Amino acid sequence: MTRILHLTDLHFGFHRAALEAPLLARISALRPDLVVIGGDITHRAMPTQMRQARAFLDRIEAPLICMPGNHDVPAWNLVARMFWPFAGFRAHFGPDLAPVGRAGDVRVMALNSTDPYAWQRGRIREGEIGRLIGNIDPMGTNIVALHHPLQQLPRVDKAPARRASEALYRLEASGVQVVLSGHLHRWAVDALLETGRHPRVLQVQTGTALCARVTDGQNEFVMLEIDGADLRLERHVAPMDQDGFGPPEIAGYSRASGVWRRV
Repeated sequence: MTRILHLTDLHFGFHRAALEAPLLARISALRPDLVVIGGDITHRAMPTQMRQARAFLDRIEAPLICMPGNHDVPAWNLVARMFWPFAGFRAHFGPDLAPVGRAGDVRVMALNSTDPYAWQRGRIREGEIGRLIGNIDPMGTNIVALHHPLQQLPRVDKAPARRASEALYRLEASGVQVVLSGHLHRWAVDALLETGRHPRVLQVQTGTALCARVTDGQNEFVMLEIDGADLRLERHVAPMDQDGFGPPEIAGYSRASGVWRRV
């Protein structure tokens, strides 16, 4: 059993500070093998926000990998945004914008989908899909993690990342079994699976872990427990009107038949 924890959209600088300690306590109790930080770590990519976020991440007692989101590039310094958009991110969260993590027979490959020349819309860069395909482990479970979703439900009013559809089709064909994303501050797993468009990829779109935007209604993160072809999701939710996380919502999935089904 391999335990992968997905934590995204922390938005330090506009976050629920009172939820930091309960979140760290819950992560510690879960004892993940790897923590995946899915972007929008800060709210406006300010140095103070990056230092605050780094101090929080340093308290997580598990290996972790980070990738940027659209909020992690300078918002107001247009020169920095154009010429060195990821300098602050690299200084605080690591030089690699698309790291690879491994836990047991699970490989997690990050993809940097952030476009500094767009306010929020992501893009998949030339060569990135091929890089991911080249890193696939044919004997294990392959997870791709990025900030922007590769498929969106009709209710979403944001433009999808450029080349998202191409990326999803090619990754599915090459053997990627799970895609982790954030950005939308909305949970989606079953509704995506029910579209029937990509039955061999379980897409887990996780809501915001710490953002204080009241209209989000809640904060959350997810733990994936992977055991061969079986996967168990634990969704941990903290409503805006509560100071901590309630008991997890649990769902099971299997790809033993060749496609993902809820069990």
